[in-house]
Amino acid sequence: MIAFPTLYMRLLILILIIASILLMSACGGAPAQSRIVIAVQPTNTAEQLASDAREIEEFLKAQLNREVELVFPTSYAGAVEALRFGHAQAAFMSAWPLALAQKYAGAEVALAELREVIIDQDKKEEPYYFSYWIVAPDSPAQKLEDLKGKRVALPSQLSTSGYVAPMARLVELGLLSTEPGKEVDPKKFFGDVLFAGGYAQAYEALKQKQVDATVIAGDVAEKLYRDVLAATRVIERQGPIPSHGVAFAKSLEEPLRSQLKAALLELGKPERRPMMRKFISAIFVGFKETTTEEHLASLNGFLQATQLQYVERLR
Repeated sequence: MIAFPTLYMRLLILILIIASILLMSACGGAPAQSRIVIAVQPTNTAEQLASDAREIEEFLKAQLNREVELVFPTSYAGAVEALRFGHAQAAFMSAWPLALAQKYAGAEVALAELREVIIDQDKKEEPYYFSYWIVAPDSPAQKLEDLKGKRVALPSQLSTSGYVAPMARLVELGLLSTEPGKEVDPKKFFGDVLFAGGYAQAYEALKQKQVDATVIAGDVAEKLYRDVLAATRVIERQGPIPSHGVAFAKSLEEPLRSQLKAALLELGKPERRPMMRKFISAIFVGFKETTTEEHLASLNGFLQATQLQYVERLR
């Protein structure tokens, strides 16, 4: 009399286990996430970003049939940490933080941002661009080696196009060298280095003759770019420099991974670009499928040459 219910219960448990396995298999091997969190590298105040994000959240929610939240860490490192510790499943990031997300969080670059950039004098839609060393038209400098001991303005130590790539070009040309375990130091070549806070500010320092040279990039506002090139002379360029992109956390599994990628690609359609240009970048065109290796190849080369480390601490 005891054996029968015991056998019955065992059979019932076995049936429930098999049904559970079949259900999980149909759902891609794991329970579906009820909410998608996308971290956004800070480019504006959190209040303004949150206001601009609402339309994108609603669009992605409709596409994915689940809640979508865009969050705004207070630092670049915060966006990487969100991916690393499972607080976000994806992130909109610029090139250097993308490399850090891959290194520290095991994230994958899934999409590259196509942008309206200017390469030399031609406007193009590409996931990369170049930056240029420039001097005043009457400067005696004809090439980078002529700037030894001179004063230069650079936009920021966090800038891929305004610092990492230009330093890598100096190393490539043999004008700067690194010691094992030490970052490249521009002051070992230049007489003085001013970090101006942006490309416009660096150009203003050149116009005011406070410095002898600076850098301009092909992803700045077209008017600024063309005004700068019309009033200066290019002596060197570096690149290609990868544009911004989208990183996926390693915890983001199929089929949601492919569904999110497809939804983000939809944001590049002409009728949806205005909301992305307001939120991400004024030169946003769309997204292009890519891989970490493909998109970050040149940047990883720059970082290896310069041994530069990101200044925001990652634990």
